[in-house]
Amino acid sequence: MNTAKPAPTTCLPVQALTASARTVPTDAPEADATLAWDTTTVVLVEARAADGTTGIGWTYAPAAATDVVRDQLAHRITGQDAFDIPAAHERMCRAVRDAGRSGIASCALSAVDLALWDLKARLMDLPLVRLLGAARATVPVYGSGGFTTYHDTHLTAQLSGWVHGRHIPRVKIKTGEGRGRAAPATSSGSATPATSSGRRRSCTSSGGYNRKQAVRIGEALVTQQVGWFEEPVSRDDLTGLRLVRDALVCDVTAGGHGHDLPCFARMTGAGAVDCLQVDITRCGGVTEFLRAADLAQAHGLEVSAHGAPHAHADVAACVPNLRHMEWFHDHVRIESMFFGGVLDPAGREVRPGENGPGHGLVLRGEEIEDSAWPEPGG
Repeated sequence: MNTAKPAPTTCLPVQALTASARTVPTDAPEADATLAWDTTTVVLVEARAADGTTGIGWTYAPAAATDVVRDQLAHRITGQDAFDIPAAHERMCRAVRDAGRSGIASCALSAVDLALWDLKARLMDLPLVRLLGAARATVPVYGSGGFTTYHDTHLTAQLSGWVHGRHIPRVKIKTGEGRGRAAPATSSGSATPATSSGRRRSCTSSGGYNRKQAVRIGEALVTQQVGWFEEPVSRDDLTGLRLVRDALVCDVTAGGHGHDLPCFARMTGAGAVDCLQVDITRCGGVTEFLRAADLAQAHGLEVSAHGAPHAHADVAACVPNLRHMEWFHDHVRIESMFFGGVLDPAGREVRPGENGPGHGLVLRGEEIEDSAWPEPGG
């Protein structure tokens, strides 16, 4: 059992804040209804305290996020007390005011906030889940990938790997008429066994449909026992999300690309979703994720952690109104490459807090330095 170190009675400043970016090729061509890609860029942030302890944060964003960390955020954080994260978060929000809080700035801010929380937990020799206070011992996950570029054989193999290999009963694939898959007919075989609850199959259209298309597709999805329809229309179309939500039996969800608390306030206030998705690497880090979860709970909603599973696991375990966490193929692959101490979702859930202090991950130095993963443009 870990025993927490007492917090110092004097200031323990953040001595340095550094950022780097690496771009990793995907293991196959990938696309959803509105975008195609063949690489994923991860921006890594390290926050080092005066005693040498280092916290790690990251985000999946363009390499330009490193410039935001270096030019806009680092001088606001270095020299400040490593334990005073709410104050640091407020300083960062003010620092990017003129540049714009949403988008790349929010991704950069999120990575720094995650690094600071990891640093604080390590300074106290506590797993992050214990520092924050657990609401549950384990976090349920769902397998996510199923890109529209996948051949049916590839798709079935991926789904089967989750369901039969890892015993994860919940799976999500991408749909979208613009990319050639209107509905998940290929997921109706043995790879995704039917359940009476109809809650184990999920789809995301990444905002690829208009409102009436989304209703027609959603009705077809329900007949295939799909219980989760993510971003059936653009996440910015709150009226459309509410109309689709009202028309369909399955849950309508969105929020994974939200960049600040007002975004989630607008979404919940509009009655646009049945479950609010929140992404720690975009929304403003651990600090804002917890605020968004409280906001959702005030509206009678559950939250689902979007992407970056190892950034979410400890924090998700501290949220009473959590539904589940996304075990997203691209991010799982990258996090397993770059970090030691990764979690095992076999048996439908992960158990955070057992791999040491902080979020329990350590950088694999040889992978970070390997020229196979250069800085973008390098």
